[in-house]
Amino acid sequence: MMRTVFIAFLALGLALAGFAVHMAQNYIGQTQAKLVQEQKLRAKTGPLVEVYAVNKPLNYGDPLTKDDLQLVYLQESALPEGVFKSEEEVFPEGVDKPRFVLRQIEKFEPVLAVKVTAPGEAAGLTGMLAEGERAFTIKFDDTSGASRYLQPGNRVDVYWTGRTDAGMEVTQLIETSLSIIAVDRPDPKNADEKPNMNSAPKAMTVAASPAQVARLAQGQATGQLSVSLVAHNEAAAATDVIEVDGNSLLGIVTQTAAPVETQKVCTIRTRKGAEVVEIPIPCTN
Repeated sequence: MMRTVFIAFLALGLALAGFAVHMAQNYIGQTQAKLVQEQKLRAKTGPLVEVYAVNKPLNYGDPLTKDDLQLVYLQESALPEGVFKSEEEVFPEGVDKPRFVLRQIEKFEPVLAVKVTAPGEAAGLTGMLAEGERAFTIKFDDTSGASRYLQPGNRVDVYWTGRTDAGMEVTQLIETSLSIIAVDRPDPKNADEKPNMNSAPKAMTVAASPAQVARLAQGQATGQLSVSLVAHNEAAAATDVIEVDGNSLLGIVTQTAAPVETQKVCTIRTRKGAEVVEIPIPCTN
């Protein structure tokens, strides 16, 4: 009887041992497969780097604090220019003044140097101008079209519509590829509401040279200025002279009457008493 029980326990132990070996082999096989898959993925993506991103949406003028940041992983081969890899880069040691946001940053978007000010620098327009540039504000009441989607960082062409000295109304391209540095949109009706980024703007501010500012000021004083968005990947600015009037818009071709040649008449003057009389004569030349 004891021998039978011993053999039964031995068989059960061998069965359990075989099952354990089978499960271990499956686990090791799955682990190795996952390891190989991860190695292939790592070979494709390359090394990952920790960079700082924001943990909530930030708008123009918002202060950037340590509580707004978190670390995220990005591919080292696809890092945008101007990322911050350490807290000391974002907030240099010994500087207790905050940075401010220059362009809207979405949640989990990496913080870039071009989208924030230097520590302690205000988020004003002067910090967004290059050397030799001036800020000029274009006012318009366009409630439709592309104006609703204007954002800082976009580039626009500027058109002038007005009347010429001859009294004809024309539209002409006066400036190309001007960079927008600020957009003034109506304030929300309720103080608790966020500004509607797709509402029709009241004005926008562009960066321009002094000569361009003079042309824009003259255009705004003598007519109406309109803008059109330029593609972000368009490298060359338009150089052609573009002017459209009512006739060219409708395809009307004005015909100029040919001058009528009049016959030349030659005369001589002669006096008859107190009266001077003109007498026709043949023209010699």
